[in-house]
Amino acid sequence: MKKHIIISALIIMSAIAPRLCWAQATTQTNTVLDTIYANDTKNVALFFPEPIRQGITGSDNFVFTYNREKEQYFGLLQAKPGKESNLLVVNRNGSIFSYIVRYKKQLSKLNYFIPLSNSIGNEKPLVSDSIQTATVKDSVDNRTYYYHKFCSYLLNRNQRIGRIKKRNEGIVLSVENIVFDKEELYFVIQIENNSTLDYDLNFLNLSIETRQKGKKKSLQSLYQEPIYKHHLPSKIAEGKMIRFVYVLPKFSLSNDRRAILELNEKDGERNIELKISHRYINNPN
Repeated sequence: MKKHIIISALIIMSAIAPRLCWAQATTQTNTVLDTIYANDTKNVALFFPEPIRQGITGSDNFVFTYNREKEQYFGLLQAKPGKESNLLVVNRNGSIFSYIVRYKKQLSKLNYFIPLSNSIGNEKPLVSDSIQTATVKDSVDNRTYYYHKFCSYLLNRNQRIGRIKKRNEGIVLSVENIVFDKEELYFVIQIENNSTLDYDLNFLNLSIETRQKGKKKSLQSLYQEPIYKHHLPSKIAEGKMIRFVYVLPKFSLSNDRRAILELNEKDGERNIELKISHRYINNPN
C-alpha cells in the first residue's frame, strides 16, 4: 500500500515538474501581453484555433464562460468595474493563451479571432532528457493498459451489486456493478434502448449530491471526473444494449450524500437521473 502511494507520487511529480519548468520559461520570454476590454452590458466573444478545454480569470470581476460539457471554439468574456486582471485559456491541443483583461465602459471591439501564433506556449513538456520522458510515458501507458484489461474482465463477469435502474421513454440506464480495486472505483454501466429511435449520447456525468439541512433545504452537486472510460458509446441503436465502464478515484459518502448518474441525450429530451445510495458506494464488490 505504502509502496504504491510512493510510486504514484513519483509518477505525478515526474509528469508535473517539466510542465512547470516549461510554463515558467515560456512566461519569461513573453512578458508583453495583449489587452482585451470588456464590460457588464455586452458579451465579448473570443474565437480560438482549437476548442477550449479550460479558461480561468484572475479576478472575480471578470467572467469567462465556455461550454464545459462539449468543447467549442469560442468563449464569452464579461467584466464589472474594477482593477485589471488576466485571462488564461488552454486549448484542447495544449496551446496556452494569456491576456490582460480590463473593464471599459464603451467597447469598440466585440469579437476577437485569435490565431495560433498568439499562443505563448504549450502545456506539453519539452524535455531534453529522453530517459525521463520515456519513464513517465511508460508509467502512464502501463496504468492505462491495466485499466483496459481490468475493465474488459469486469464486462465479462455476471456479478451485480444490486438493482440500480431507471427508465425514460424506452431508454433504460442501470449500474450493474461497482468494484473497488487498488485506489479506484469501477462503475459497470448499461444503457438499453427499447425505443424505435436511435439514442445519441450527449454526456453521461457522475456527481456527488449533498442534501443541506436546516430550514432552507437545498441540494449541492459536485461533478466527479472519470480517470478512464472504457467503451463509452456515442450512439445506442434502437433495440440495442451497450455496457461500458467508468473508472474514478476511490471515494466514500456519508448518510446525507449520494451519487447521481446523469444521462443526457443530444438534441433530445430522453434524459435520466439515476440516484445511487451511499450504501452501494461504501460497500463495493
